[in-house]
Amino acid sequence: MLIRAPAILCAARAHGEHGAVVRLLTADHGLVAGYVAGARGRTLRPVLIPGNLVEAELRARSDSQLASVRLELVTSRGPWLAEPLASAGIGWATTLTALTLPEGQPFPPLHSALEALLDAICHAPSARGWARALAAFEVLLLRELGYGNAPAPPPDEPWDRLIARLDRQGLAIGNRLLADPRRDGMAARAILLDRLRRIGGTEN
Repeated sequence: MLIRAPAILCAARAHGEHGAVVRLLTADHGLVAGYVAGARGRTLRPVLIPGNLVEAELRARSDSQLASVRLELVTSRGPWLAEPLASAGIGWATTLTALTLPEGQPFPPLHSALEALLDAICHAPSARGWARALAAFEVLLLRELGYGNAPAPPPDEPWDRLIARLDRQGLAIGNRLLADPRRDGMAARAILLDRLRRIGGTEN
């Protein structure tokens, strides 16, 4: 198996003394996993940040073997990790993707939507500029995985109604996509929603 593709790094988990297992979302191959050697070194630590855009090369002798991965950084989300709301938004979006999508099944609309959401989180002047994109991404993910056909939030939806929408979607995600205790990722969402609620009707 050989895959070379642009990818969004969705998760990186330490494995062994020096490596990490990563999950990457690609447009043509879907979510793919692999092992990165030397992941804890100075060169790779800045690369293995969830949300980063990378050029990835995955090699394996068979489809059943965990691939060996080489990564080259394209766009870093590192500068936004010090901003609580942006960091929480990136963390939730990538965690949700890594925990819910089946490996090896392409979802081109979700790949495009996640990339656009991450760009919005990093470049919008406030969370009010990207919270709607986050809600739309969750709707799309639920729809792509076969859970309903809810419309995306309207552009003129008041902030309190958008927060209420996110609350409702959280129930659907927790009950349908993350109900398995092994896929517990809702803590990241709870942190994000708490921070979004604090904005109220003001800019942040």
